Amino acid sequence: MPYHELKKGRFSEAGRIYFVTANTSDRVPHFLDFLTSRLLVEVMRDMERRQMVDFLAWVIMPDHAHWLIQLNEHYSLSKVMSHLKGNSARMINSKLENKGKLWQSNFHDHGLRKEADIKQIARYIVANPLRANLVEDIGDYPHWDAKWL
Repeated sequence: MPYHELKKGRFSEAGRIYFVTANTSDRVPHFLDFLTSRLLVEVMRDMERRQMVDFLAWVIMPDHAHWLIQLNEHYSLSKVMSHLKGNSARMINSKLENKGKLWQSNFHDHGLRKEADIKQIARYIVANPLRANLVEDIGDYPHWDAKWL
């Protein structure tokens, strides 16, 4: 589906929690590299320090990432994702002397209802490496975090 089609009807609500997924360009497994994954985490931590967004749970897979995020009152979901993907691509390309596109231009999001079991969704997100058979124990996978786990 073209990116402009994904944006139709997209509405961001301050304080709302979103489950977001973004893929690397052409699904290239850039995040198999430990340093590349940690550079993405560095951008995420900076965004939290700047109070742009609260990352409630996340996992970085080899060719995509999942986030459970809560928006603050000043930034839309599109703005948050643009900042996250743009800054991480610039930092990763600069540090690794790469050129080219890191992320697909689109992303998938799902706004959670107030009654949603947020901890259950966080568990689902961080269990991705187990389901993908990357590790046998989630403690062995270095690229995830959750506020409650």
